[in-house]
Order: sequence, then C-alpha cells, then structure tokens
Amino acid sequence: MRGWLFLFIDPAVVVALSPLCFPVIIWATESFPFFSLQMGVMGGVILDESAIFAEVDDENENLLQPGAETLLRNLFLSKIRIGISYGVGLSADKFSQIERISGQYSLDCFILNATFLDDPMHEIVLAWGDGGGSIMYLVSDKKNEVFPKLSSCSWQVIVLKVKGGSQHYTSNMLYIEKLEQLPLIICHLNQKAIGNSGMIVGYIMKPSRVEDFAKRGAFPLCPTYNGLMFTPLSSELPLLPQLKEVDAILHKATDKILSIELNRSSKVSNKITFTRDIQEIQSYLEHNQDCCVIDPLNNIYPLVDRLEIQQILLGLGNVKSEGSYIIRGPHFLKVDKLDEIDSITRLAETGLSLPIMVKPQVACGVADAHQMAIVFSIEDLKSLNVPLPAVIQEYVDHSCTLYKFYVLGEKVFYAIKKSMPNADVLNKLSNSAGTKSIAFDSLRSLPTADDDNQVSQINNCPQTRKQSMDLRLVTDAAHWLRKVLHLTIFGFDVVIQEGTGDHVIVDVNYLPSFKEVSDDIAIPAFWEAIRTKFDSRMSK
Repeated sequence: MRGWLFLFIDPAVVVALSPLCFPVIIWATESFPFFSLQMGVMGGVILDESAIFAEVDDENENLLQPGAETLLRNLFLSKIRIGISYGVGLSADKFSQIERISGQYSLDCFILNATFLDDPMHEIVLAWGDGGGSIMYLVSDKKNEVFPKLSSCSWQVIVLKVKGGSQHYTSNMLYIEKLEQLPLIICHLNQKAIGNSGMIVGYIMKPSRVEDFAKRGAFPLCPTYNGLMFTPLSSELPLLPQLKEVDAILHKATDKILSIELNRSSKVSNKITFTRDIQEIQSYLEHNQDCCVIDPLNNIYPLVDRLEIQQILLGLGNVKSEGSYIIRGPHFLKVDKLDEIDSITRLAETGLSLPIMVKPQVACGVADAHQMAIVFSIEDLKSLNVPLPAVIQEYVDHSCTLYKFYVLGEKVFYAIKKSMPNADVLNKLSNSAGTKSIAFDSLRSLPTADDDNQVSQINNCPQTRKQSMDLRLVTDAAHWLRKVLHLTIFGFDVVIQEGTGDHVIVDVNYLPSFKEVSDDIAIPAFWEAIRTKFDSRMSK
C-alpha cells in the first residue's frame, strides 16, 4: 500500500485531516459515537459562475439565474462556506456582479486556471483552512472542459443542465435542472453523513417569515445539535416529490390563505381556501397519515376563528392557582351585524361593559383580519368599519403592559411589551380627536395619529400601580392550552387586569416569531420541540 493511512479516535484530529484526502479509519467508541463526527457534512460549496449567471441576451444581460440569489442567501444564513469560481477573461459586467455578491454573502473567489484545477484543495485550504467537511462544486454542463479534472476530485459535483450543454456522467456527479433543487440535495448528503439520526424538515411559509427565521439561524441546511436539517419546499418545483423526500413538514398555513368565508352557521375550517401548495400538502397528508406535520392543519383551525378561541378559553376555569389570582379569557359576544347591539343591557348580559373591543371573527390569514376598534359609545358601533361577523370583547385595563408567552414544545418563555393605556386615558384622547371610537390595525401599531381622526401614538404610559404576574399560573395555563389545542409551537398574549389582578388571555396565535426571546435560548428550544414531536410521532 502506498501513501498514508491514519487510525484515530480523536474527533478534532479527524476533522483536521478530512480536507487532506487521506484515507481515515474511525474507531467508534461509546464516548465518541460516529454521529458526533459528521465527517461528510457539507463544509463548503463552490459555485461556478456558469451555473449562477443566466444566459446573456440584449434584454437580459448578465443577470443571475432564477433562484441564485435565494440559494446564496440560504447558504450564507446556514453558515456554510461559499466560494465562486470563474475563468480568466470574465466580462466587466459579470465581474461587477461577482464583487457585489461576494461582499453581500461573504464569498471567496477562486480563479479557475490550471493551477487551481491541478491542486484545488491547496487553494481551498488557503482560503477556508482545514475545518473539515465535504466540498460541493456546482457547475453548468456548458463548461464540460473542466469535467475531467473535477471527476478526479473527491468533491460532490453538481451539474446544472443548461440548454445546449453536453453531458458527461461520472460517479461523483449529480445533474439538476433548477437551482432550487440544491438545498434538498445538501440536506440529503448531510443526512447520509450523520446516519439515521438525521432528520430533514421541509418548511413552507411566506418569504418575509422565512427570512425572519433564517437570519436568526433557525433554518440551517447543516445538522443542528439534535440532527435537524431544514430545506424550503419550493413552489418552483413539483411539490409532491419534495414532500416524499422530507421527514417532517413545518408550515405556517395561515400565511397561505386566499380567502375565508363565514356565515351564521359555518365554522372557519369549512370555508378556508388555501393556495395551491397548501392544498397539495393537504391532499398528501390525507393519503400519507404517517407523515409528521408540525402541526396538523385541523389543529390550527381554532386559531383562525376568534369566536372558537374565546370558547376554548372558557375552559381556563380548570386551571387552578395556589395564589389569589385567576386566569381567564375576556368576556365576549359574537355579532353578525353591529346594530344588533342597541343597548348597554345587551352587553351586560354577557358580562360586558363599555368600553369594548370589536374584532373580526376571522383572526388571521386575510388582509382585514386585524382591523379593530375600541368603542366608548353604543351609538358609535353602527358606524364602525370592522369586517363582519365580529367578536365584541371586553377592554381590560392593564397599565400599558402586555406579556407575550411562547410555547415551544414543553418549554414556555415570555417577554414583556408595552401596550395601550387604560380606558380612561384612551377616552380622553379620543374625545380630543373628536371621535368616540378608535380604529386601528393591530399588526402595524397601537392607535396612531393620522388624518382620519385617530388618536395620537401613545409614547408615555401614565404611572399606575401594576399588578404582579403569577408565572406559575400562566405556565400551567400554557400547558393546558398545549394539550387542548394539540399544538407544538404557539403563542398567546396575557394582560393583568387592574384592581382584580385577573390574568386575561387576549390572543392566541400559531407559530409566532418568538423574536422577543433571545435567539440562543429560543432557537434550540424550537429545534427541540420539532425533534420531540417527530420522535414521538415515530414511536407511535
């Protein structure tokens, strides 16, 4: 035998040797299982310019391939080392683009010349060090002159098919037709590297939410400490094959609602129209009931309907406290027409009194679900522009303090946020603005000043005596809600009523961003919740 053979049990030494292409035998011990090595986990991806630049024509010159920007951001936020390779004689326009994306996504540049092709690992180690992991090289099939050299490398070569390009199959080459296929391939290679403990999570939600989670490190392509890898379920590819290749589905289906129609007798679940991709997922889950989904669509339907949420919260009476406080939902009343309420007596029958909050029955998923109003007079109800049917809810004086609770599996976190002032302050502000109702969009802000007789933004809350929070009571309520709703990840808002000290849950929502909780605490809890749900599902 010629060359070198290394036998080691120290993972640090193995990781250091991995880029040097030596044969390495690993002695697995109880204290050093193979899983902890992650020898084949993707250590870096080199993108050849031929694969990320689109075909050049007079109207579309030197633009990136469709999906290239998203791919670059996905790799960057997954903390995978990224390089870009290009030959000599690159056009000025392309070079300008390379300079831009190199700065934006921390790309290392490799000139594809004879020196690089003769000893590519030398150049890569100089740029990336010897931190270990396997290397992926993405290249267009139009650049077939480099295939013989690439085929002799130990890299995983991915070839993007381009019209007119030639094919040159070798054992270490995979062919793809779209860049959107690459994240799932990376996850599969990583899963193969770490063994059966690896789990691929396919996620689907609106782009802004994906960005929010991804930039906090929640959706890495490489394995988390508990073996999770995250890949987007792309609408640019057939969805069914993607669903078959993932181990679990994470969705925010309420991001994908086209319309909701309600009438006096129907529930929201019977009248939701989802986008085509969610409809395909629904169909897939109906025929593949063993698939792990976080969480089943049926379980999130109550959170789309404010009336159903309020009715569920009536059960909070079962949550007992050793202290003097109680936890409850707000008093409420459903109305199909606002002129149904013609007297204070009608409100009093359900425990309500002025002022009141008026909210659409539809809680999320449509544009006007967050158009609300605070009303101080029965007469002003009739002129409100709140979507119907609606839920009238008591306004709880809570000294400008809102507690946002997040349930991630069995763990519960909370954050304190500033909220609206007590009713007497709001009433004075509304009177000064010449109106007795305050309309606002709860997603955007608290009531703000504008030309439509809104009250001014409340920057300073009057100093009032604040009630202390019974954390044990609210935590018990969180666990009760988790069991009743059968949800893995959700959030709810609590206010503490002045005077009585009642802890009132005023809102419940699915898959919140939990951005108020520190990432180093929340993200591992997020991963653990998903892993526990998957393992529990598989054990059944």
